[in-house]
Amino acid sequence: MYNKVILVGNLTRDVELRYLPSGSALAKIGIATNRRFKKQDGSQGEEVCFVDVNLFGRTAEIANQYLKKGSKILIEGRLVLESWTDQSGQKRSKHSVSAESLQMLDSKGASQGGYEGEDYSSYDSTPPYGATSSAKSAPNTQAPYKEPQIPEINIDDDEIPF
Repeated sequence: MYNKVILVGNLTRDVELRYLPSGSALAKIGIATNRRFKKQDGSQGEEVCFVDVNLFGRTAEIANQYLKKGSKILIEGRLVLESWTDQSGQKRSKHSVSAESLQMLDSKGASQGGYEGEDYSSYDSTPPYGATSSAKSAPNTQAPYKEPQIPEINIDDDEIPF
């Protein structure tokens, strides 16, 4: 049997992070994916699908640190059927995705001020708009270009899935 899901979409709410009794992190997110198509009458139609996703371990903590409502992400995982009994005693169930990998697709700085806590607006080494090499000979009217700091993430070898 094969159970693989690949979704690209935007977060519908901020990340909800909690820790399991085992100490492992669990993050619950919701993403919205859409499909555009042409209707029979020739007009454009759009179909939106909302999906709940569960992230575990270090991936959950990273998602909580860098993602917020509206962030664009790519999720690879598997489809899972969650079942529970609600407060009235009725059995309920829903499908969700258990994520195996997460990629952040937002362009650096697309969200207001970059990701939370740090400014990741530019990883490339080109100076910002308007700062050219000829500007160096002119009197310095703006602050010098500062190379952005790339965050360091400590990952143990046993956390790498391959």
